[in-house]
Amino acid sequence: MEKLFRSGSIELAGHVAQPRIAAGTTVPGLVLAHGFPDVNQGGRLSARSFPELADRIATEMGWMAMVFTFRGCGDSDGDFSMYGWRDDMLAACAFLRSMPEVRGVWAGGFGSGGSMALCAAAIDTDIRGVAAMGAHADFDDWATHPRRLLEYARETEIIHSRSFPSPFEPWARQIRDVSALRAIRSVAPRPVLVMHGSEDPVVPVLDSRLLADAHGGADVRIIDGGGHQLRHDPRAVAVLLGWLDRQRVRGSGASASMP
Repeated sequence: MEKLFRSGSIELAGHVAQPRIAAGTTVPGLVLAHGFPDVNQGGRLSARSFPELADRIATEMGWMAMVFTFRGCGDSDGDFSMYGWRDDMLAACAFLRSMPEVRGVWAGGFGSGGSMALCAAAIDTDIRGVAAMGAHADFDDWATHPRRLLEYARETEIIHSRSFPSPFEPWARQIRDVSALRAIRSVAPRPVLVMHGSEDPVVPVLDSRLLADAHGGADVRIIDGGGHQLRHDPRAVAVLLGWLDRQRVRGSGASASMP
């Protein structure tokens, strides 16, 4: 992936997959985000398979699809922070929306990327809908041991600077402050897909129930026997594509009166 846009002063890398469209035609746009890296893949490989998914969404669904790597991950600059990742999602949606071929932007993500999509949509009311897959309802368990999270972030190399964060306390407070569970109440009644693997060993499936209840009208899909890496589950991808197809119809109706 290449550097595409800035989030504040930080350059972020991404990939934009464009459908084949006639000149002057507009299409819906999707920003899709990866989750928190594990030790085995590390931050460098956080989104290595996502351009393939974006290309499929563009080719099969006719969407403008963009994937990017959060600060500290992949080819993006910067160091991980919760506010930083939320701001990166906001910046990604703003960048895609600025493209003349895009008539509206939806946000989505896997794992913590899904949580960030919900948190961004609570702030940016122009985000038309959210697909949250294997998302954390909140990060309170991480907030209980913030220095452990800091050590893990260094181990996965999404924090590169030895002096970051300084001071530590504001960085740590962000962990509890960023909450998809609180955010999703503000996202309603915009459409939300909440998808979760029934055997997710990382994020309890209860989180999806909490998110759905807080929204009040979410499309809830539990993938039987599914794990945390729903990006690699064909059933989950099929559910996402079906949801996007319904959103495209809905978005076309909503944009009929738009200039």
